[in-house]
Amino acid sequence: MIDLRSDTVTKPTPGMMAAMLSAPVGDDVFGEDPTVNAIERRTAAMFGLEAGLFVPSGTMANQIAVRVHCRPQDEILLETNSHICLWEAGGAAALSGVTLRTIDSRTGDGLLGEGDFADKVRPDDMHSVRTRLVCLENTHNRGGGTVYSPDAINAIARWARQHKLAMHLDGARIWNAIVKTGVPAKVWGGMFDTVNVCFSKGLGTPVGSMLLGSKDLIAHARRIRKLFGGAMRQIGFLAAACDYAIDHHINRLADDHANAKIVADAVAEVPGFTLTPHKVETNLVWFEVDSRHGSAKEVADRLKAKGVLVAPLGTRVVRAVTHLDVTREQCEVAATAIRSLA
Repeated sequence: MIDLRSDTVTKPTPGMMAAMLSAPVGDDVFGEDPTVNAIERRTAAMFGLEAGLFVPSGTMANQIAVRVHCRPQDEILLETNSHICLWEAGGAAALSGVTLRTIDSRTGDGLLGEGDFADKVRPDDMHSVRTRLVCLENTHNRGGGTVYSPDAINAIARWARQHKLAMHLDGARIWNAIVKTGVPAKVWGGMFDTVNVCFSKGLGTPVGSMLLGSKDLIAHARRIRKLFGGAMRQIGFLAAACDYAIDHHINRLADDHANAKIVADAVAEVPGFTLTPHKVETNLVWFEVDSRHGSAKEVADRLKAKGVLVAPLGTRVVRAVTHLDVTREQCEVAATAIRSLA
């Protein structure tokens, strides 16, 4: 099967497995795992931030950031279809007593501009929640893998500082944004108080994300990780996979972006399939199917019968994702299968 359901379905490469098996490890709760200590320092330095905290998932990294920046009765400003809002099981409310104030993307691609935040800060009044945090997602998953420009984020960050709000980046796929734009990690990191980066998506590790920020914020985050059940022991085996991925799997993301265009071009040629958004920037291809094709699940089932797996993520919404474990040739085969549904 050609598996385009997600960039999380990858298996460790032989080189990555070798790095994992040879990693020196220790007990991370005691601060004694040399491999995880090294990857935390390395990743923080890449993004120009002081410290890092290794966690099992991007969802945990985001939810720890919420808890670090906010207290109960606080509010987060974020885009309506952001991951924190759609796919983190109501964690902000359940774990931290924090509400979400969603803002629709006027461009329909998940991206916000400074103007979208006008008049969004709640009054200083006992009847209101306290607006405390701005969360942006780059690349934006449900937006179709779209990429913020640094200028757009800087403008939002200036507005946030003026209103004494903290800034958090859900950078689960920030590596894709780095490769797409050529803008280095330090530039992205310098615009936020905390940053979540994932290794288990485009970089192909079996597990692992990192929350980055100042030393004080990450010290607090370490306590929250324990509270959320995420303190781990000999995790150097996993950290070694992330270290290997940084060395070997970042630049090759350009291949995933090129392969996604092969799939997207095929989708665009099928009457009744509509790319959302129309322009595919990175490795995510989202499209809607109209009634002539039945439901998204029915489309996915027909493609599965042709040896291609995609993800139905709504009644009429399908996502295909290119990644480390699918080649250009396989994407061309998948494109042929998609065109055959016309």
